[in-house]
Amino acid sequence: MTKDTRLVYSTDPALNQRCPKCKELISECTCIPEQDVQNYKFVAVLRIEKQGRGGKTVTVIDRLPKNQLFLKDLTTLLKKKCGSGGTYSLENKEGLIEIQGEKKEMIRAILEKEGIKCKG
Repeated sequence: MTKDTRLVYSTDPALNQRCPKCKELISECTCIPEQDVQNYKFVAVLRIEKQGRGGKTVTVIDRLPKNQLFLKDLTTLLKKKCGSGGTYSLENKEGLIEIQGEKKEMIRAILEKEGIKCKG
């Protein structure tokens, strides 16, 4: 298929499969594939942010692999161990976790226990 055409109808079930994220046909999907965490070498960056959050302090873990399942599990673990709320997001090429409060030292210890290198 060329770029200026698109599939309208087909009786072949293999061509009618849809992407679970964007709901487009697999042949026309533009989603960025998730990275394999096992083979991806990364160093997490820890930082404290206050700006734009109404004076509340948030600990940010940046430069994580862009894998939704990995980020969800790691966020859940950090939230339980720190006893606070938090969220994760998939930025352009990297993943990002935000944990409420100034928990930098506690998060550093948890990440090193999990075998994740971190700096900051």
